[in-house]
Amino acid sequence: MFRSSSATARYVSRACAQRRFASTKVLFAALTEDWSSAAHRSPQTVREVLEEVIPKKQLQLKQLKTEHGQAVLGDVKVEHVVGGMRGLKAMLWEASVLDPIEGIRFHGLSIADCQKVLPAAPGGKEIIAESMLWLLLTGKIPTEAETRQLSRELAEKGELPEYIEKLIDSLPPTLHPMTQLGMGVAALNHESKFQAAYERGIKKSEYWTYALEDSLNLLAKLPALAARIYRNVYNPGKPLPKINKDLDLVGNYVNMLGYGDNHDLTEYLRLYIAIHGDHEGGNASAHTSHLVGSTLADPYLAYAAGLYALAGPLHGLANQEVLRWQMNMQKELGGNITHDSIKEYLWKTLKSGQVVPGYGHGVLRNPDPRFMALQQFCDTRPALLQDPIVQLVKKTYEVAPAVLKEHGKTKNPYPNVDAASGCVLYHYGLTQFKYYTVIFGVSRALGCLTQYVWSRGASSSIGVPGRATTIKSASHAEPVC
Repeated sequence: MFRSSSATARYVSRACAQRRFASTKVLFAALTEDWSSAAHRSPQTVREVLEEVIPKKQLQLKQLKTEHGQAVLGDVKVEHVVGGMRGLKAMLWEASVLDPIEGIRFHGLSIADCQKVLPAAPGGKEIIAESMLWLLLTGKIPTEAETRQLSRELAEKGELPEYIEKLIDSLPPTLHPMTQLGMGVAALNHESKFQAAYERGIKKSEYWTYALEDSLNLLAKLPALAARIYRNVYNPGKPLPKINKDLDLVGNYVNMLGYGDNHDLTEYLRLYIAIHGDHEGGNASAHTSHLVGSTLADPYLAYAAGLYALAGPLHGLANQEVLRWQMNMQKELGGNITHDSIKEYLWKTLKSGQVVPGYGHGVLRNPDPRFMALQQFCDTRPALLQDPIVQLVKKTYEVAPAVLKEHGKTKNPYPNVDAASGCVLYHYGLTQFKYYTVIFGVSRALGCLTQYVWSRGASSSIGVPGRATTIKSASHAEPVC
C-alpha cells in the first residue's frame, strides 16, 4: 500500500537511503566475488556481458512498472519548476548514484573502492578509462585481460576519418575548442550504425546493440579528435603521433597532446577522466544528452548536444574559473600566503558579493570524494606538493570551510572537484584554460554513452515533461498546471 502526498516522498526517500547504505558492503562483496571468479574464466567482451545482463534489467524494469507504476516518488513544487528542477526525481539513470553525504558511487562502488579493484594500465597505478567504462556499462568489475582487450578494441577504432580531419583543420583556431569538439562529434554521425539500422527497420530489442557499436566508436575517436583540436589551436603545424595500439585510451590521448613522455600527467589524466566519467544524470550535460537520445537521435548527435551544455559557464567551465581565481589570490597575496591571509582574502571575496569558486555543490554536503582523490594524488608526488598553486589549494581547504560556515549562506562549505583539478593540469604544462572543458568532455562521454546504451536496451520513452505557466489571466499571475 502506498502513501500519498509529501509523506510518501519522505517515506520513499528514507527507505531508499536505508536500503542503499545497508546494501553497500554487500554489493561491494558481491562485485569483488564476481571479479575473483571471472579471473578464472575466458575473457568476455563488453557486448557478451551486456547480452547477459540487459535481458535481466529489462525484466526488472517491466516488473517495476507493472507492480509500482503508480507509486509516488515525491511532490512537484513551484520551487522545482522555477528552480531548474533541482532534486526532482524524474529520470532513470543506471550507472551512478550521487549521495549527499558519501558522494558518487558507480554501481555501488565509491572512488576508493574503484581504486582498489579496477585495473590500471601496465606500469601505472591509477584507474584507466576502459576499466571504468566496463564497470559503468556492465555493473561488473573487469579482469586485467578484459580491460586490455577493450583497450585494444578502442585503439583499433581510434583513427579519425579523413573528412573529420579536414573539417577540424578548416576551422579558425580562434573558434572555441568546445565548439569544435561538438562539431566534430556531430559530424561523426555520418558513421552511425544505429541510424542506418533504424532506417532499415530493426526491432526495438536490437537497438542497444547498434547503440553500443556507435558508442564505442565515438569513445575511441574522442582522444584523436580532442588532440587534433589542441594541436590546431595551440600548436599549429606540429605533427600528430599515430595511435599506439598497445596503449590505453588516455595513454594515447596524452601522447597525441604531445606529453607522452610525462608519466605523472598521464597517470593524472587517467584518474581525472575515470572519476569525472559519470555523476548521475541530473547535471546539465548528462540530462541534455539523455533527452536528445530519447528521441532516438544517434549517440553522436545526442552527445554533441550534451557537450554544448557542458560548454556553459555554469557547468563545465568551472575548473578554469576556479584556477583563475586561485591565481589571482596568489598574485594579490604575493609571498604572504598564510592561513590568516587566505582567510582575509576569502572574506574579501564574500563581502564583495561573490561566491568562493570551487566550494559548494548542488547535492553534496561533504567534501567531494573526487576532490579528495585528486588531493591524494598530489600528496604522493613531491614535485606537486612544492607547486605554489597546489600549496595554495591545500591551505585554502584548511581554512575555507570554517569561513563559509561562519558566513552562513552555503549549504555545503566544502570543496568540490573543481577546487583541485585545474591546478594540476597547469602544473604539468596544460596551461590553456579554454581547453580544460574539452578534457572534461572526453571524460563525461563514459557515463552519457553508457546511459544511451542502457536507455535503448530498456526501450525508454521520449522525454516529454509537462509544463506550468505563471499566466492565469491578464491581471493575476500564479502557477497553472
